[in-house]
Amino acid sequence: MGEAAKVAGEALCLKAKCGSVIVKDGEVIGRGYNAPPVDDEKNRTCLDEYDFSGKPKYDHTCCMHAEWRAILDAIKRNPEKLKDSQLYFTRVDKDGNTKKSGEPYCTVCSRFALDVGIAEFLLWHDKGIYSYPTQEYNKLSYAYRDPQS
Repeated sequence: MGEAAKVAGEALCLKAKCGSVIVKDGEVIGRGYNAPPVDDEKNRTCLDEYDFSGKPKYDHTCCMHAEWRAILDAIKRNPEKLKDSQLYFTRVDKDGNTKKSGEPYCTVCSRFALDVGIAEFLLWHDKGIYSYPTQEYNKLSYAYRDPQS
């Protein structure tokens, strides 16, 4: 989780700094942080005002999710190692301090992880790091209801 926090520090998103690493047999095989597509600030719309009512929570950003980038990185560098790997996700504040990850909610991330064979999705909660089998993470993501909406 510490490595995911380091990667999150590189995030270019203006709303949240998130990072993910994918691990197989103790080796980091993919890394990703949230940022506008191709890290190009011309693609950034983080501070633009949009009406997100009716949009899923994961679609409230212009950025590529950290999980997507970590998966794409692993596909480019280590595709043969993705099956049965673990994806670690965390957030950091503006000072680089690790923040709680929250509950599973992004169905795009869960489907992408399932499709490439990631076995576990790990998040940091109040009680520590929790490992979700990716199938369970997917079901919980579909069941998630944002308490603020």
